[in-house]
Amino acid sequence: MLPIQAVLFFSYAMGATFALAAARQLQSWERRPLPDADAHPELAQRARALTANPHFVATVLFAAVLVAPPGLFLLWQNPSWGTMHVVARHEDLWAGFVAVYAGGVVVAAMLGFWISRALALVGAGYWAFLQAVAAYFLMFGTLVHGWDGCGYRRVLSPTRNGFQTWPDDKLVNNISEFATSGTFLALVFLAGPVVMVMLMTEISWLLEGWRLPGADEERKVRRVFAVGIAALGVHVMPFAGAVYASLLVHGTGWWIGLAVFAVTVGPLLLLRRSPVRWLYGLVGVPAGHWRDAGVPSATSGRTGAAGRVAPTA
Repeated sequence: MLPIQAVLFFSYAMGATFALAAARQLQSWERRPLPDADAHPELAQRARALTANPHFVATVLFAAVLVAPPGLFLLWQNPSWGTMHVVARHEDLWAGFVAVYAGGVVVAAMLGFWISRALALVGAGYWAFLQAVAAYFLMFGTLVHGWDGCGYRRVLSPTRNGFQTWPDDKLVNNISEFATSGTFLALVFLAGPVVMVMLMTEISWLLEGWRLPGADEERKVRRVFAVGIAALGVHVMPFAGAVYASLLVHGTGWWIGLAVFAVTVGPLLLLRRSPVRWLYGLVGVPAGHWRDAGVPSATSGRTGAAGRVAPTA
């Protein structure tokens, strides 16, 4: 679905975003009462394992069934484009690239989900959000700038020859050649549905979490606006940041460009009263620890007069 240099960043970001979208359900899952927990502690421990969580299993299946196969198909169909024109033919393609693509996609998604889940469970949802933002930024940065400043040229060139002759032709002709290539058509028919399913999953898990008790108290805007803010923060902002960083690096060089980027973007993400933190707070991702009795739960406890969930006996 993406060149191998960018797909691992995408998989990690996807796993982190899935965990963030299901943060409220993950907290509720940890608080659920387990039958015979005292009589069979080993079964209770297994029931609370990460591999028993349905959202984690869905993330792994998404990566293994929907992300990896289209990427392997594109890597086989056009190994030059699939490696950002590092290799030209199948004969030049190291078998390890295939193994990294197939296994790395799943492992990266698992890792992204696991780390973001751990952060969301302890109430550090904003740092889980930054996991997704950073990974998507690296993905877009690879596609837009790459390691040599020619990332977008490599992505928009369906063949190695097209990449090598890029400066000799007009930009519109290069884009037209890519848009009429078999690689682009494969992307549309294979990657398009995958992206749609990914976005629908993220939205459905957000909506599912907002239906749990107490969610409306933390969400500050209407659901449609909250979905838009979430999409803006996770998907659009990293792309804009990658373009901005690429322009800085092109204009001033790697060291100065990245330093200016860090100075200008860092405060927007890290300061406590930054606009990004403010927008994040409107979405309604739980901010408390999952053990906190004051955090609403759909599966345990009873709601008191003040609207808080009382701990079970």
